[in-house]
Amino acid sequence: MGVPTTRTEDDTRQDDTEAAAADRAPARADREGADRSARSLAGALVRLRSPRHPRLWFEIALIAVSYWVYSLIRNAVPEQRAEALRNADWIWRTEHALGIAVEASVNHAIGSVTWLIVSMNYYYATLHFVVTIGVLVWLYRTHPGRYAATRLVLFATTGTALLGYYLFPLAPPRLMGGGHFIDTVQVHQTWGSMASGNLAQMSNQYAAMPSMHIGWSVWCGITIAMLARPLWAKILGALYPATTLLVIVSTANHFWLDAVGGLLCLGFGFTLSYFWYGRVSYRLPRLATAPA
Repeated sequence: MGVPTTRTEDDTRQDDTEAAAADRAPARADREGADRSARSLAGALVRLRSPRHPRLWFEIALIAVSYWVYSLIRNAVPEQRAEALRNADWIWRTEHALGIAVEASVNHAIGSVTWLIVSMNYYYATLHFVVTIGVLVWLYRTHPGRYAATRLVLFATTGTALLGYYLFPLAPPRLMGGGHFIDTVQVHQTWGSMASGNLAQMSNQYAAMPSMHIGWSVWCGITIAMLARPLWAKILGALYPATTLLVIVSTANHFWLDAVGGLLCLGFGFTLSYFWYGRVSYRLPRLATAPA
């Protein structure tokens, strides 16, 4: 007959310790898994926020698809003519109250100089796209490390403008009644504008607030002034949005306050880019070390 086994207090404590450790093991594994997931997510965010060399094919596809979606949404916004005209009257009265309602005078004065107003019509219809795309290409080639952050400013600005078109339909001055303004494209039959003629049927005519001619041109102007080296290029960068402001008013496509709306959208774009990348896009490294 065997000798009875007596469990000591040490044996009991050891068993309790082993049992507690076994109970804690799943919790520890869960914590380690959560830590790994958090580190993986943090690493992904760091990579996304780091200056990286953009891929050409991706950028071409992104810009093409984004502009197509922007145009689709912009033109899909219901053309609320009555409300848009009421809003235009309100803007006009507000500008009178502020003492800045000089658009009609500018429109008539420059509209009387045929070669000048025709040039402005073509400016309005073409440079809006040509210069913006040109600046994007220049950024891609010479400042790849700053490209994504600066492009985000432009995209966020444009996306915000869509809310304005939906929430505040606004007729441009040229569509107001009362004979205040001259539709310079209609008068001179200028080619290529989406503002008048047959092409007007393809575009939302009551999406004047905010002005993306101003939003995009100021984006171009700031980008050129901040990053270009030659003094003449910086001067051209500063003159471009100023000239665009004169053009949009002279052609009666926008009020002054539409330009203010464009600046507010641009301010949001810069703010979003700053919080995402941690600094102003123009202060990021010029060159990127790895492809996106």
